[in-house]
Amino acid sequence: MNSHALNFCVDDLSRAEVHALIRRHLAGMHENSPPDSVHALDIDKLRRPDVTFWTGWVRENLAVMGALKRLDAENGEIKSMRVDDRWLGRGYGREMLNHISMQARFMGLKALWLETGSTAAFEPAIRLYESAGFSFCGPFGDYTDDPFSRFMMRPV
Repeated sequence: MNSHALNFCVDDLSRAEVHALIRRHLAGMHENSPPDSVHALDIDKLRRPDVTFWTGWVRENLAVMGALKRLDAENGEIKSMRVDDRWLGRGYGREMLNHISMQARFMGLKALWLETGSTAAFEPAIRLYESAGFSFCGPFGDYTDDPFSRFMMRPV
């Protein structure tokens, strides 16, 4: 578990280290999924009004990021969750997931949805989501059935 407290903030996506983590996240998605199966959001899409983007910091060091895209009045989608490689294995992904879940509750959402990859590289994420109460489901929103995608949801 982590030994350093995370400080979360709604982020305006202006800092270089945030851009670098987003680039690393997108590169990782493209390394492990075909281009048509990558659904990660770039910086411009993370700035849309229906998306809230958070970062988690250990002192002045960026450790984790995550976003919540409002699908409608009752449903939100977790997007762009990524722990910086230097901070892996400390529980920061779980802390970000818990933070997003709490914020979804404050927003009055009833369910959280997510899409993640299906290859071995995504197994740690899938285990995290399962341990947090997410269950597998079919495609939602604009997604279609794709062997490289796994879909999950959980009541808030």
